[in-house]
Amino acid sequence: MYNFKIYEYLTEYSKNIREKVFVEEQKFQNEFDDKEDSSLHFVLFDDDKAVGTARMFTEDNGKTYRIGRIAVLKEYRGEHLGSKLVNAACEKAKEFGAEKCFISAQCRVKGFYNSLGFKEFGEEYLDEYCPHISMEKEL
Repeated sequence: MYNFKIYEYLTEYSKNIREKVFVEEQKFQNEFDDKEDSSLHFVLFDDDKAVGTARMFTEDNGKTYRIGRIAVLKEYRGEHLGSKLVNAACEKAKEFGAEKCFISAQCRVKGFYNSLGFKEFGEEYLDEYCPHISMEKEL
């Protein structure tokens, strides 16, 4: 059974998942940044094993929350856990009074975010070597 925990700091759970997914698998080099300490970190557990993570923070006093660093361990993909993480973050943002959520999405998965109600805007851009697109969802 899956359950969430939300932390006000970067846990080893989140750090380990993000290193496996973004650094080892996808070869990103600049995974951790100055937003870690001002973010809420969601961790999804399968019993006591951390299997997915996401983070969110605001830069405009709570009108918009940026959701990012959404990662699910390879062996747990295909079980809609990414949807659970994104939806949980959007619900939390809504609880905080946010009007919308924003995601900087890898272009290869923008269809996934479209299916969750996000719409792309602006031009594609590179984050390190990887094409991304800005996406937002009204809450």
